[in-house]
Amino acid sequence: MVLRQQYLQQLHAWKDDEVIKVVTGLRRCGKSTLLRQYRQLLLEEGVAEDQIIYVNFEELEYEELTDYKKLYQYLKARVHEGKMNYIFLDEVQMVDSYQKVVDSFYVKDYVDMYITGSNSYMLSSDLATLLTGRYVEIKMLPLSFREFLEITGMDTEAAFAEFMKIGGLPYLAKMDRQNEKVNVYLEGIYNTVIINDIEERQRRREKDSSKRKVTDIALLKAIAKYLASVVGSPVSIKGITDYLTSSGRKVSPNTVDDYVEALVESFIFYEAERFDIVGKGLLKANRKFYMVDLGIRNHILPKRKYDLGFTVENIVFFELLRRGFTVNIGKVGNTEVDFVARKNDEIIYYQVTADMTAEETFEREMRPLKLIRDNYEKVVLTLDRFTLGNYEGIKVIHVIDWLLNP
Repeated sequence: MVLRQQYLQQLHAWKDDEVIKVVTGLRRCGKSTLLRQYRQLLLEEGVAEDQIIYVNFEELEYEELTDYKKLYQYLKARVHEGKMNYIFLDEVQMVDSYQKVVDSFYVKDYVDMYITGSNSYMLSSDLATLLTGRYVEIKMLPLSFREFLEITGMDTEAAFAEFMKIGGLPYLAKMDRQNEKVNVYLEGIYNTVIINDIEERQRRREKDSSKRKVTDIALLKAIAKYLASVVGSPVSIKGITDYLTSSGRKVSPNTVDDYVEALVESFIFYEAERFDIVGKGLLKANRKFYMVDLGIRNHILPKRKYDLGFTVENIVFFELLRRGFTVNIGKVGNTEVDFVARKNDEIIYYQVTADMTAEETFEREMRPLKLIRDNYEKVVLTLDRFTLGNYEGIKVIHVIDWLLNP
């Protein structure tokens, strides 16, 4: 198993606290493995085997427990009131009314509850409604480049090229990648998320007649392919609608909006809103979308000239999320800063570019940062090693060095 130390530490930090630990993220990014690793950690710390109850709803042996009443009875028969019990419910969104079970055991002072899910809809609706303020979400992502490098043992530069090509799904980092297995595996993951997870989302939404339904999988895949092709570029619902219409597909903006929402809720795409650096407010128009895994992105896009700059930008976006930042796109005057990363009282401005050796590129990347009048840190991340240094307080850092810096 790939040891996900960062997420283990987060889970352990909340151990025995009176909050439900909710691990969310894309399918096969390692949530089930994380729970098994945490279970092993608990055993090593002296927790007895019978204090740990683990149910994975993707396994056939637990299929009957997708009835929430049966699940409740199953758990009730196994908890011990005289000591702490650790309950792990993996892919719990497959259980109708699961939140009733979670809430019932949450109120018991001898239960520490951990659940995982592959769709954020469960947090935006069911769980959030019932348990507002009583859960903490741990947002799990595929492997970071640092993790990928450690697992593969490759040369750093070669590993980065491979990481940009196949992405960070843990299984791919361990497997033989010299054959067609990579494409077959990525196709399976993509179809599972597109069809199974979004179908599960639909099933939950059927109870709410006010919600529009995602029923056209071909349209969903067309929108996903379009968003993958414009990673790092401003996108509006109208723009997506116009593109589809020009391609011969008549569709309404409301439908497009709902399909985009489904892709975001399934953790395939993450959105970044624009932020007015001077006015300190969020701007509603033209969000950017980043794809959670570059391997899936490369798999679904037709082979074409490689957009290296946007690929690196995609990697940096998710690394900032891993480091606990809220990430927005910065607007200053008529120019744009790639990322405004905020955490507590800390703000860092980032520009990302593949190469700054050309004078016009150097000036273009520096100009927005020079327009910012505050004293927060300003950084340019690049793949070239010729322009590294400090320019009037603006740091230029090699992106691989930055990714490997703990």
